[in-house]
Amino acid sequence: MTKIVTVIQARSGSSRLPGKVMMDILSKPLLIRMVERVQRAKLAGTIVIATTTESSDDVIEKLCESEGLFCYRGSRDDLLDRHYQAGKLYGADAIVKIPSDCPLIDPKVIDKVLQYYLDNDFDFVSNLHPATYPDGNDVEVISRKAIEKAWREAKRTLEREHTTPYIWENPQLFKIGNVAWETGLDYSMTDRWTIDYPEDFTFIKTIYEQLYPANPVFDLQDILHLTRQNADIFSINSKYAGVNWYRNHLDELKTITEDKTRKVNNE
Repeated sequence: MTKIVTVIQARSGSSRLPGKVMMDILSKPLLIRMVERVQRAKLAGTIVIATTTESSDDVIEKLCESEGLFCYRGSRDDLLDRHYQAGKLYGADAIVKIPSDCPLIDPKVIDKVLQYYLDNDFDFVSNLHPATYPDGNDVEVISRKAIEKAWREAKRTLEREHTTPYIWENPQLFKIGNVAWETGLDYSMTDRWTIDYPEDFTFIKTIYEQLYPANPVFDLQDILHLTRQNADIFSINSKYAGVNWYRNHLDELKTITEDKTRKVNNE
């Protein structure tokens, strides 16, 4: 049986929204609200919060202790090392990478990507290359062999900082699979459910306030229905739709084109 370890990377430091993972969503930290959703994925396996050794992240370790969650502390900037070491510590055959800025992630999407990985012979499977789901449903599955190879060979800063680029930028070295949204639609550049700006937090908090009390297991379709019926909610952070880390590295990335990202007006 394949041992799955799902690693949620989280830290307190953020240039745009410091402490975002500890911000309150219906009386619980945003990080815990996200963990609750990941825990509902049937195939998520062992869930580990991977934070840094910075003193500012002591609060995350303490939160994990109080909530009975596994916590690994490692490099602040070398996320590839942090994921590799966390997976190694917990005996992973495959590591699932889910960033902590995805508090609205749908557990069924996690299971869909993982099932595709388990049913096939891939080194790496994600729903990001190309992306089609609303931004904030990011799931990447990496085999132990693939992440170890990347850990040994990746040299560029962006390859270490973002964990997986060395793999998906080198399809000649790895067997790569992708899971597209079954609707055949692409909402990756129009619907933003991730958190990096104050408006993102307002959007996420509003989604929880509208859906969670009546339906603790609200899913992707519930959010889409709400935002399509309420233009005011959709527009809260819509000016950042399509803004992702690719925008700062288009000259370095071989497999990402300009239509897969957007710059912020004041950047």
